[in-house]
Amino acid sequence: MTDTPWFASWFDTSYYHQLYNHRSEEEAQAFIERLVDFLALEPKSKVLDLACGKGRHARTLHALGLNVLGTDLSPQSIAFAHESAVDGLQFQVQDMREPLPNETFAAVFNLFTSFGYFDSTAENQRVIDSVHTMLTPRGILVIDFLNAQRVMDTLVPLEHVQRDALTFNIRRELSAGKVIKHIEFTDQGNAFHFTEQVQLLGLSDFQELLNEHFHILHTFGDYALSEFDSSTSPRLILIAQKK
Repeated sequence: MTDTPWFASWFDTSYYHQLYNHRSEEEAQAFIERLVDFLALEPKSKVLDLACGKGRHARTLHALGLNVLGTDLSPQSIAFAHESAVDGLQFQVQDMREPLPNETFAAVFNLFTSFGYFDSTAENQRVIDSVHTMLTPRGILVIDFLNAQRVMDTLVPLEHVQRDALTFNIRRELSAGKVIKHIEFTDQGNAFHFTEQVQLLGLSDFQELLNEHFHILHTFGDYALSEFDSSTSPRLILIAQKK
């Protein structure tokens, strides 16, 4: 048995990146370009890509003229991201629940459902408190999350995903306010089983989490920044400003 949280072990494997290697770089780039244009951040503003993964969003933020730090709990992801590090684009391993000492940012981006991994609301609040500590006065927080209601309405219980020579057998369930994904596969005769679980947080949950430190300025429902609709929107994108 191990006390390592699921996200610390699964996200740091090559299998995680292999399963999700179909993610569209073009879609991500277009979303970030649209978002930065909407936010109208000052050129060279210092921003944080919180839970940056391999750095695809961070690289676009930097290409758009921002000074970017990307942080992630996964050493493997950060090692990959470091390969693209240049002046004004840096990466480091960091737990999102802990503020970076002596660092402040004009904006913090938390993208592609990189929230709600924990077992308790208190840990979610730690993330929000950490972001609040690191933001400059009236700084901006962007959270790009799944739309919980749509996930519940459209859940696919069983799926088989082929990635190169591997077949990932994925079983999904709703339990204790979370969507849980069981991922099983065999590689070179060895059987593997990983779990993903994300809290099904809706707009009202985020309003409660953010209320003490932030004003929610805008809610969008997709990467085109369309109006959020709880029944049909694929995403819940929140733009909040530090009080």
